[in-house]
Parts: sequence; C-alpha cells; structure tokens
Amino acid sequence: MQKVAVFGNTGGGKSTLSKRLSDITGLPLHILDKIQYRSGGAEVPKEDFKRAHQEILQTDRWVIDGFGCIETLWLRLDEADTLVFIDLPLYVHFWWVTKRLMSGYFKPPAGWPENTPILKSSLTSYRVLWLCDKYLNPKYREYIDRARSTKNVYHITSTEQISQFFESIENEFNFENGAAASQAD
Repeated sequence: MQKVAVFGNTGGGKSTLSKRLSDITGLPLHILDKIQYRSGGAEVPKEDFKRAHQEILQTDRWVIDGFGCIETLWLRLDEADTLVFIDLPLYVHFWWVTKRLMSGYFKPPAGWPENTPILKSSLTSYRVLWLCDKYLNPKYREYIDRARSTKNVYHITSTEQISQFFESIENEFNFENGAAASQAD
C-alpha cells in the first residue's frame, strides 16, 4: 500500500477517511478539492490542475482523496496500487451532505478550500449525488471488479465497513512496524 486512491460519491466521508488513512500509514495526503479549487471556491485552470495531479502521480507514495476531473480520474485509478471505493447507500450520502451543510456554517468541511461558499457548494453536491449514483458508480463497480486481480481493493458499502477498514489497516501497519522493529534487533 503505497499509492492509494480514495473515491466515491460526494458526501461519503472520503476526506475524513483519507486523513485518517494518511495518519495511520504515514503516506502523504493530497486532497484534490484543495488543488482544483482556490480559496473562495473558484476553479483553477484545468491544465494547471492536470499538471499538479500528474506531479503527484509521479511520486512513489500518496493517498489521493476525491474526484478531480474525469480526465484525471482513470489515470489515478490505474496508477494506484490500492483502491478505496466508498459506495454507501444514496440516502447516507444525502444525509451526510445535509449534515455537512448544517455544520459548515460553523466549521469548514474537511477537505474543502478556505472560504468555499457552503450553500452553493452543497447545492452542487446534491445535484452530483444523483448523477454520480446513476452514471459513475456503475463504472466504478466494473473497474474495481476488474482491478481485484492486480490491486488491493476495498469496496466499502456500509458505515460499519468503514470501522472494519480502519481496524484492518491498523492491524496491518502495526504488524508491519512490529516486524520491521524485530528485524532491526
């Protein structure tokens, strides 16, 4: 697990999961929304984003959180050795976007650029929820089914599986760190 792509529908907890995964593994975290959007929510030029994305892909270790743009999505999934697809029921995503909207007036959402307009961005999230569920999630599912033979794939389909995912990763990294320490002795 050196190159991890975390992806799925909006409001699924990708940023929270990615941050914790980065903390556990020590892998550098790259939040695509913070690369794709400036403070205040204005989008950077697409070529600038694509160039920054490519620079990240060329490094040896990363956790990349988010969608970015369709031109970079499949490149990132191909380059990753580990895929984490958060594929929760649509009502969970809808509820979490609503919670993010309500709490966003008091505390900026995790992974969002500074001063992003919470109402405008949340309304966009509601629209994206339906589009992603209808068009993109089926393609994600096909992709991960094919990728299982060559990559580590975590297909998270319930909130309970999020906890199980972290337990598995923590056990794996505690074992690896313990084994490395034993070999050094």
